[in-house]
Amino acid sequence: MGRRRTARGTKPQARKQTAPLPAVGARPDGTRGPSTPAQPTQPAQIRSPAAEDAEPQALVATYWFDSGEAGEPYSATVRFTGRRTGIRGNLRQGDAFVQDERIEGIVPGTGPVSITTWVYGLQAGEWDVSAELTSGPTADDGAAGGRTRFGRGRPVERATWSWRRWTVTTGPADPIKTRWAVLAPLARQPAVLPGIYTALAVLSILVAVAVQAAILGRGDVPVGRTLLASGLTIVAGLIGAKAWYAVLHPNEALLKGGWAVDGFLIVFPLVGAVILLWLDLPIGRVLDATAPGVFFAVAIGRIGCFFTGCCAGRCTAHRFGIWSSDRRVGARRIPTQLLESAAGLVLGVVTLLLALGGAAPIPGAIFVLGFAAYAVVRQVLLRLRSERRKSPRTVSLTAVAAGVVATAVAVLSVVQGA
Repeated sequence: MGRRRTARGTKPQARKQTAPLPAVGARPDGTRGPSTPAQPTQPAQIRSPAAEDAEPQALVATYWFDSGEAGEPYSATVRFTGRRTGIRGNLRQGDAFVQDERIEGIVPGTGPVSITTWVYGLQAGEWDVSAELTSGPTADDGAAGGRTRFGRGRPVERATWSWRRWTVTTGPADPIKTRWAVLAPLARQPAVLPGIYTALAVLSILVAVAVQAAILGRGDVPVGRTLLASGLTIVAGLIGAKAWYAVLHPNEALLKGGWAVDGFLIVFPLVGAVILLWLDLPIGRVLDATAPGVFFAVAIGRIGCFFTGCCAGRCTAHRFGIWSSDRRVGARRIPTQLLESAAGLVLGVVTLLLALGGAAPIPGAIFVLGFAAYAVVRQVLLRLRSERRKSPRTVSLTAVAAGVVATAVAVLSVVQGA
């Protein structure tokens, strides 16, 4: 799809001057889609003090259209047009907008496709918004195999989401109210639950620590010092996740950007092994007890990804596809997040049984083998995502780093036990 991963940048702020408002069209990540603010019919007027002090406003709208019956993947542009209701006289800056949203890689036969747009720098109030397809395939250009035909300018319907039926349908074409720009990313979107990622991330950490403590509590390893090591290691892993995300997305704001689990999984065991060595705790035994909780955390966390719209899979017309969103475009996709969640659950159960049964011939073997298996699964799933990494080398680099981590942990465990 056109936008591979929702990035987050600086939103336009209210400016105390008589110059025009920030240009309409910035998305919540700070990037800008093709947009043309409607021009006022008279020069910009001096704004009142009340208007100058007003919070920056944004409008969020979601529309949908059918992907067509058959043919090759294609691209389309949806043009959003809005006008503030109740206007008397001439239009002012921020009273109207025109914004284009480009969607790449639409697969015919996937059913409804939704597109969400964010428009900033608007006057507060209610807005009449409409959308239409301004470009798309026709039988003449051969992109749709002669079966999917879009007349350019075809209306697009307002979208509403049904959790019970798990489908997007046509909603009422009522005026849309603007909202505080800071809260615009939390607006309702099809198949997206704002805030669930953070909630499940916290839950996954608690589950991981609890499972580790329960396993170690059956032996003679000091649980208190182990929990201290786990806390320090988790912090280091989060820093690694943020740093690796910055490497993959150099143009995004660091604080408002996302997290890359690869960075966490590479930094976590390395820092953990060093801290365990420093605290004079058995590296292999502690990591073996940690492995089940880590994989259970993956299983829980990836569900949060699915309902948040991050790490989304490619669009597919196959039956195993599930309608989901990437926080901008909703369509039937390969459920990469759920596949990774299932893999984490399986690895968690297997490593838990091995850890409880004391089946590891060498301390640390359970963690190393589980980590290696997860790295293989992850390399496969990364290639099924809609987000294409800027450099294909980062995928192989992650695999190499995982191998180095597994080797380093195994060596440290053996050296400590020698």
